[in-house]
Amino acid sequence: MFTLVRRKVRTAALALSTAATLLVGATAASGAPADPAPVKQGPTSVAYVEVNNNSMLNVGKYTLANGGGNVFDVAVIFAANINYDTGTNKAYLHFNDNVQRVLDNVATQIRPLQQKGIKVLLSVLGNHQGAGFANFTSQQAASAFAKQLSDAVAQYGLDGIDFDDEYAEYGTNGTAQPNDSSFVHLVTALRANMPDKIISLYNIGPAASRLSYGGVDISSDFDYAWNPYYGTWQVPGIALPKSRLSPAAVEIGRTSRGTTADLARRTVDEGYGVYLTYNLDGSDRSADVSAFTRELYGSEAVYTP
Repeated sequence: MFTLVRRKVRTAALALSTAATLLVGATAASGAPADPAPVKQGPTSVAYVEVNNNSMLNVGKYTLANGGGNVFDVAVIFAANINYDTGTNKAYLHFNDNVQRVLDNVATQIRPLQQKGIKVLLSVLGNHQGAGFANFTSQQAASAFAKQLSDAVAQYGLDGIDFDDEYAEYGTNGTAQPNDSSFVHLVTALRANMPDKIISLYNIGPAASRLSYGGVDISSDFDYAWNPYYGTWQVPGIALPKSRLSPAAVEIGRTSRGTTADLARRTVDEGYGVYLTYNLDGSDRSADVSAFTRELYGSEAVYTP
């Protein structure tokens, strides 16, 4: 793996928009009225959480010293998998024990975030079995997997799906190589299934470079896309407005605070609307988080255990 790409710990495997876009009128999936933190102005901050090691609740522990708004607007459960059944020759959605534990405990692991106004997405990742987003060989097969994704979002009351086309190992188990139609069919079907939910793109892998087919371009079906290389600046190659893109990507605790601040400052200076972070753990990371909140929001971050 590239040293700048996320370091994945695996056991089985959004402009400048305001947070009001995410928060106003929000209702927790449980049906309880939302009680969001105060509205903040500035880019959307995203936090991936490795649930093999860390709690999703960590995302809700950071607020802004000035105004009290949430630091993070989007929390991503990392990660479910796209697996391959060699008996049926079909891809299927798989949750390892840690992801399943989060989903089985949505009342205590997810709803508290949503009640603060934080959107919660499920990231889906390859699992070395040959199944990926880019090698469905028919529209029917792609649509069937899209239904598994949207059913999971509905069942657990989540806010959307994040696509991460890594570790598929296309060709394993006799699976097909990537083709141009697969991801287009998949995203088209998923957007039709959940028109009001979030679909995001971790801009890596064969799927990320196959966004159009047969006169259909799925770029506008994504709410957000972000750079997958931590500690760097790279504008995702997708036709979305700046408000939906994060060219900056940082790994909390590993990317230096200086780089973190520089990338945040550039995000604001160049008018981008999203700032991506990875690997938020259970430690007090307020110094690392403040490195970007000072630039994005003009405020220190406060950690509340």
